[in-house]
Amino acid sequence: MENVHSIDTGHHEPEFSTKPIIRTFWILLGITLVELVLATIHLKTGFPPKLVLNGIYLILTCAKAFYIIAEFMHLRHEIKNLIMTIAVPATLFIWFIISFLWDGASYKELRNRYDRHHYEMSKEKAPAAEGEHEPAAKKPGVPE
Repeated sequence: MENVHSIDTGHHEPEFSTKPIIRTFWILLGITLVELVLATIHLKTGFPPKLVLNGIYLILTCAKAFYIIAEFMHLRHEIKNLIMTIAVPATLFIWFIISFLWDGASYKELRNRYDRHHYEMSKEKAPAAEGEHEPAAKKPGVPE
């Protein structure tokens, strides 16, 4: 009689490879080191300007987010429609944050412009600190 139940059923467990994870680790470490070097250079020399540095940080942070999402959420290996169902709402969320900040800044500016109390407080001079002297007022008709 033939053995019906063989040890090798043909079902194999998928092999787990750590190469993509190690590669992602080194990419993330490299990007982080670039950010740290840029921050150190900026603190020591003031170059690049802060606005440019913030733009570089934004781009590098988005690159890190891409690698984290692609590798650890396994989106790199998914179909295009699933990727779009995650990417489009994330993009809209970023747009919402920008629009709310813009609207809040506009409200603050309008409030400061038309609020009578704020307008009066901005015209009032701060009291002089102890030991400081106010500059002498010009006397009319006396040349300097």
